[in-house]
Amino acid sequence: MAMNLPSSRGRGRRAPVADINVTPLVDVMLVLLIIFMVTAPLLTAGVPVNLPDSRAKALDQDQKPVQLSLDAAGKLFIDDEEIAETSLPQRLEQIAAVQAGGEPPQVFLRADRALDYGRVMRVMGELNRAGLNRVSLLTVEGGSAAQ
Repeated sequence: MAMNLPSSRGRGRRAPVADINVTPLVDVMLVLLIIFMVTAPLLTAGVPVNLPDSRAKALDQDQKPVQLSLDAAGKLFIDDEEIAETSLPQRLEQIAAVQAGGEPPQVFLRADRALDYGRVMRVMGELNRAGLNRVSLLTVEGGSAAQ
């Protein structure tokens, strides 16, 4: 009965190794994953706004919404572009006209908590006048009910 043992082949001769060492690849991929996980949340908001707290859940969305921001100084921003308050009605009508064939786009209104309520309501009135009725007021999740 003959057995094929590694020592029976001859001394000093080894078969070539056909395995690929994937450990360095896994290390690099984990480092890249960590880098993307850390930097991705920093890329979402361009205008610093101190949002109020809320216990509401996040909304589902189909298309990219228009972000309208009001910072603590009262400056208006559409996405990341600052606009004057006098040009807001024209810009909102342009946004509403682009989607004339279907339903109007979703508008995310981000207003700083230090702003006057009347200032926010004037902007919401302009949104309504332009026909942009799908408005969501953004807040910070996890706020307490009694403050």
